[in-house]
Amino acid sequence: MLPRDYRLKKRSAFAATYRTGRTLHSDGITVFIGKEKTNEFPTRVGFVVSKKIHKRAVKRNRIKRLMRESYRLLIKEGAVSDKYLSLIFVASSKLLNMGFKEVDNSIRKLVYKL
Repeated sequence: MLPRDYRLKKRSAFAATYRTGRTLHSDGITVFIGKEKTNEFPTRVGFVVSKKIHKRAVKRNRIKRLMRESYRLLIKEGAVSDKYLSLIFVASSKLLNMGFKEVDNSIRKLVYKL
């Protein structure tokens, strides 16, 4: 589980991140990048899996858990830079058939591109 300081929770925060319009794509995952920050707080992260991906919440939640765990491990390694206010990882249907290693590789590619 991600620490509370790293979670993006408010609807207004999600909307502000989407409005910036900056994105990166890699292997079924899209990252929306928020504004560059000027404060000392860590980068807040949100994970989104649409109902269009799969109608069952169990499948959607599994994808979110895989993405969260991958990002948590990157934080633990110190590979994440705190350059931005917020990031939103959005999954596509390609992730339904992927295991943890493939999801982890995709998240790592995106984080290193940042």
